[in-house]
Amino acid sequence: MRFGLALVVAVAAATTYPAWADVYIQNDRMYVGGDGSLHVVGEVYNGLNAPLGQVAVDVWVHDDHGREVASDRGWSLVNTVMPGMVGPFDIVITDADTRRAHDYTAAVDYAVRPPKSQVIDVTSASLERSSQGDLFITGTVVNRGQATANMLSVIAIIYDRDGNVATVARTQPEPDYLRADHEWVFMVSIPERDQTREVAGYALVAESEEYAAVPEFPLGSTVVMAASAAGYVLLTRNSAIIHRRA
Repeated sequence: MRFGLALVVAVAAATTYPAWADVYIQNDRMYVGGDGSLHVVGEVYNGLNAPLGQVAVDVWVHDDHGREVASDRGWSLVNTVMPGMVGPFDIVITDADTRRAHDYTAAVDYAVRPPKSQVIDVTSASLERSSQGDLFITGTVVNRGQATANMLSVIAIIYDRDGNVATVARTQPEPDYLRADHEWVFMVSIPERDQTREVAGYALVAESEEYAAVPEFPLGSTVVMAASAAGYVLLTRNSAIIHRRA
């Protein structure tokens, strides 16, 4: 069974949500990418007691007179959004007249799915900026399940100083599986350098076809740790967030 919730979002105004909304879009914004494409990025929050799948976000872009200038549909980068967690999205519209894009309306559509065991564990992670200004996240993922995790992926959500999503990225191992009790050292390259000049935080979500991430990952935050002579700035998540609670 599918449900939908539409949200009108003004670029220059804060987004408000109805108190009864159990599934809604948050921390969203619109920007023009380095290649001239129009991006609408954000998160779908799951406030239900059941996992969500097939999470789609529809976007209608308007000019300053309210006329529609572009529309598109995108999907959550996380295939199964567990209760209390988020599914990030990045809708890229390549044929929009960005000069006329003023605000947008977004609606989320989803299906309720059976639960997954939450055993894909990110045991360490750090965000670094190179001397050329490129961001990347390195870390380690462990499969704490009893079977091989297939189609494994790690999704990174980068936040700006306003708490909105700056950009999102995803990486997968080659081959894309992880055996039980094995670990994978990953690296996520963060796109859109102009959108990440002032990074305030990030979150990681790891999942596979069979398993979901442990609940802590969307709650991650970052702090500046050090700047080396080589021009690298290292940021790392709070260790209380990285490790599962007792």
